[in-house]
Amino acid sequence: MNEVNEQTIMGLIMAGGNAKSEAFEAIKAAKTGDFSEADHHLKLADEALVTAHNVQTGLLTAEASGEHAAVSLLMVHAQDHLMNAITFRDLAGEVVAVYQRLAEVTAVTD
Repeated sequence: MNEVNEQTIMGLIMAGGNAKSEAFEAIKAAKTGDFSEADHHLKLADEALVTAHNVQTGLLTAEASGEHAAVSLLMVHAQDHLMNAITFRDLAGEVVAVYQRLAEVTAVTD
């Protein structure tokens, strides 16, 4: 595996990890009722996913140009890690929305 490919793969892993961490922070903020902070973390998660998407686009563009990437176990792990982060981000958005709705309903009944 060449250095550029290794850096690309590590970029995917890092971006996925950052997105998942930010999504988790969003859930923690929503759990305490800080929905502004939750939204901030969801936006940071989205930014990390955009970074990962750009890395993937680079890989796809290179592949389409005839520069075939070696599919290593590390590459598979990076893609798996990223897909997990995307799923977790989507779920975090729903969990934040549920906490927000619960806060609204509780405020009305108080």
